[in-house]
Amino acid sequence: MKTTEEMHGVCSRRHTFHETSRKAERGTRLVMWITAAMMVVEIGAGWWFNSMALLADGWHMSSHALAIGLSAFAYGAARRYAHDPRFAFGTWKMEILAGFTSAVFLLGIAGLMVFGSIERLLAPEAIHYEEAMIVAAIGLAVNVVCAFILGGAHDHGHEHGHHHGHHHGHDEHHRHEQHGHHHDLNLKAAYVHVITDAATSVLAIVALAGGWLYGWAWLDPLMGIAGAVLVAAWARNLIADTGKILLDREMDHPIVDEIREVVADAATGRSLRIDDLHVWRVGKQSFACALSLITDDAGLTPARMHELLSVHPEIVHSTIEIHHAA
Repeated sequence: MKTTEEMHGVCSRRHTFHETSRKAERGTRLVMWITAAMMVVEIGAGWWFNSMALLADGWHMSSHALAIGLSAFAYGAARRYAHDPRFAFGTWKMEILAGFTSAVFLLGIAGLMVFGSIERLLAPEAIHYEEAMIVAAIGLAVNVVCAFILGGAHDHGHEHGHHHGHHHGHDEHHRHEQHGHHHDLNLKAAYVHVITDAATSVLAIVALAGGWLYGWAWLDPLMGIAGAVLVAAWARNLIADTGKILLDREMDHPIVDEIREVVADAATGRSLRIDDLHVWRVGKQSFACALSLITDDAGLTPARMHELLSVHPEIVHSTIEIHHAA
């Protein structure tokens, strides 16, 4: 009896190159709820005590609550659709898309922080420094706790990659399962969100202390601007890192030079050159490649090239085409 996939003409081979960490998913979900609760407290206290730095920290924390929530959602979605044949190269990029989305949102929050701080500089208002400092200190403590939770959620999750080779006739000549220990980039993004928020809480405490002890009311909105710059800088880096992966801009990765070296070593005195080469990421440290070669070596086969490429376990999927020139 044919399976559902066979009846619909779907390839039965699974292209799953990444396994979602349940521990990381639980950790990010817990931190999301803690961060959201503290966000509400800080925004309410900032409005009540008239502190721009506290408001900025609260709104900044809202961006982190959203980003960490997106991380948790991405874990769940990637796990749920991991074996869906419609995803040709797995669901890992759901996590990357979540990071990119949160980074864009961070830029908007940074703009609002700058606008509110400039408004407060031009029209200063009285601030209840002592109360605001207490709330900011509580926010900092919450961030430290969240950092410990996310640090404990890092369990060096396995990446499962099946090395698939395709060539003329679609015969499979090389396949193995590679287990690698790598950092969870999605979890790392959530962790950096928490650390960045802790830094903003420190800025708020410094600003409130300066205003309370020395009457420097201008320091409060100034630190709000400094916090906005910090958020924007982190958002810019996150957009660059995630955007590069989403756009498959990986041809400057060292793995590309390693593939070229393998081809050069395979020449063995005969004419052999790369006609076309594409490399893209399908997991945290897993890559796929499409390689087209032109050679006058009649003995060079796709199976041989798969064997040579297998020395680089991060290449988990390869499609090789060889044209034999007269």
